[in-house]
Amino acid sequence: MRRFLVLATVGVLVLPGCAAASGPALVTAPIEATPGAPGIGDPYFPLDGNGGYDVDRYDLDVSYAPETDVLAGVATVSARATQGLSAFNLDLSGLEVRSVTVDGADAAFTRDGGELTVTPAAPLAEGAAFTAVVTYDGVPQLVEDSFGAAGFFATGDGALVVGQPDVAATWFPANDHPLDPAAFTFRITAPEGLEAVANGVLESTTTSGGSTTTTWVADRPMAPYLAGMAIGEFDVLAYEQDGIRYWDAFAPDLGGVDAVARAALARQPEVLAYLARVFGPYPFDVAGGIVDAEPRLAFALENQTRPIYAQSFFDDAVSGESVVVHELAHQWFGDDLPLARWSDIWLNEGFATYAEWLWSEHDGRETVAQQFAAVTAIPADDPFWTVPIGDPGPDRIFDEAVYVRGAMTLHALRTAVGDEAFFRILPEWAARRSGQNVTTADFAALAEEVSGQELDDLFTTWLVTPEKPSGLA
Repeated sequence: MRRFLVLATVGVLVLPGCAAASGPALVTAPIEATPGAPGIGDPYFPLDGNGGYDVDRYDLDVSYAPETDVLAGVATVSARATQGLSAFNLDLSGLEVRSVTVDGADAAFTRDGGELTVTPAAPLAEGAAFTAVVTYDGVPQLVEDSFGAAGFFATGDGALVVGQPDVAATWFPANDHPLDPAAFTFRITAPEGLEAVANGVLESTTTSGGSTTTTWVADRPMAPYLAGMAIGEFDVLAYEQDGIRYWDAFAPDLGGVDAVARAALARQPEVLAYLARVFGPYPFDVAGGIVDAEPRLAFALENQTRPIYAQSFFDDAVSGESVVVHELAHQWFGDDLPLARWSDIWLNEGFATYAEWLWSEHDGRETVAQQFAAVTAIPADDPFWTVPIGDPGPDRIFDEAVYVRGAMTLHALRTAVGDEAFFRILPEWAARRSGQNVTTADFAALAEEVSGQELDDLFTTWLVTPEKPSGLA
């Protein structure tokens, strides 16, 4: 790619009757600038995220009109250039971009699929902080692919935004990959009478002219896909326990599962206290959850500090509590420790599933050993064993094996190194890598360091080999 040199010169004004001053001309140092990459480098999703900059904060000012499904937004993206930038990309699916400014000056922009390419009026120097403001609107489109329905759901009484790996771009311009976590401020305007819930701390609610604007602030950086929003006739409960502030939101039409959902979320303080004993201190000071009745929603997601749950998980108390444990465990593994690449997703899902196993035993139900043994009964020729969960491929990142065999990998590690070492590895992993993107290689190295054992064969067997490990019943 051709590189561009931009030279800025200083003109000299000569007044009538005066000679120009002598001496060397002043020349501003050139900025060597090239376009940022249209993808952050993840081999599974080459156009997710972007190169050339790191986002510090998203300030999202959005309004939603349920009667038309139109979302109107002003996204202020505060970032720092990691190279000289003649142009940079933001991920944005659909929606109409009305204007873009960079550092207050109008910027040129083009669209190509899910890529919004911004060309500032002047190049950005490497290391320079800059602010891009994108004004946009439109009817957000639901993502419907092999993983099911996700993204922006227009619901009966409002809207719900939830999903992974790349749904942030359905409702705001983003560097949409876990490699670039950032802080968020959400100012959500909706018709008066509707509640708006997002991540972090509720800062303010104001009503004027038939509309209510609710502001949520999440100062701890999070991956863009973890930014969630729910608008509707929610019953919102706010409380505090053990120094953690909670906001729980329940849709009004949960029907027969309402009591189970409320009971499951009521155990959040107890669950977090238990998980903190296993994994180390809870990494945030706020928590809570959102339970929605949207019929197309078929999953739960670990939205940072405020997971979102489909109502179907609350058909019974055990299922309800298990999914809450799973998503709260993700606050450590997946949220505070975001992935560096999607191929290592077992680090998210295997840890959260193992947390469910641990909680079951702690709560007086099936032990971890019993749950492990139940899975080993799956026949060796079952496709369950053919997924290399350490690199499952982009179409299988949510395969059941990633979750369950991920948990089995941790139990195999526990068996190999012993309980004393294993329960030192988990909190050490959480503490040492807090706020950092992680890989399987990072975890394997730490496990070997803490245990004093060579574990290559174990991780190869459980994460890479597409067959049932030998020796299992």
